[in-house]
Amino acid sequence: MAEFRCFRRGRPGSLETMPDPVNQTAAHGVYGWTSRLFDRLLPSRCLVCSERGTIGRDLCPTCCESLPWLTTSCARCALPLGIDAELCGDCLRRPPPQTATRAAFVYRTPLDRLLPRAKFHGDLAGLRLLSTLMGDSLRDAERPEALAPIPLHRDRLRRRCYDQALELARPLARRLGVPLRDDLLRRVRATAAQSRLAAGARRRNLRGAFEVRANASLPAHVALIDDVMTTGATARSAALALRRAGVQRVDVWVCARVP
Repeated sequence: MAEFRCFRRGRPGSLETMPDPVNQTAAHGVYGWTSRLFDRLLPSRCLVCSERGTIGRDLCPTCCESLPWLTTSCARCALPLGIDAELCGDCLRRPPPQTATRAAFVYRTPLDRLLPRAKFHGDLAGLRLLSTLMGDSLRDAERPEALAPIPLHRDRLRRRCYDQALELARPLARRLGVPLRDDLLRRVRATAAQSRLAAGARRRNLRGAFEVRANASLPAHVALIDDVMTTGATARSAALALRRAGVQRVDVWVCARVP
């Protein structure tokens, strides 16, 4: 696992005067040439069970087969559907601001182990794996003009020292050949953790939480990147900010969707 550090120019250990929230992770250990060399020379280990991994993947064949790929879902919010329908009832009644949502997985085992470890415990190797798997699921997706990770507020970034959405988006953008635009959105309110709130409170909590950066050049079609979608409140707020700023189409791409 790559080490990470927080710093302030000239004073290691602080992000107090950062003008913008940016990742402070030593990502070269995960994404650099040394990592690619070790991937070729050394057998990988499964990040779920520690057995020998498959070539180019930190997953063993058994855990690969157990991945809960999302195959049937609402086209607007990616809610898993047990029937052959394009939209769920909520999206028919109240369409979200995004045109489409794609989720690679349903949020269950082993995603319920991989994602929290990657999100809260600095497991950048896990984020690289999840980004690779997202790329597999998005091979047939309509390409946007840019990928925009949903940003953390600077206070949360100061505590965590890396933004999991950016770590998912960075290798995904390279693989798909789509520009990465982490300069589009800014989180302007330090909201309460969504996991502690009920559905209605989540929507109120995220209201007005994002704004488009001043003077940012706006692509016509943007795909927002995030790790998990639960109620969709975060994606809705971020997509609404982009649409109000003039982006014509916003899609949402997430690693996992909670049923």
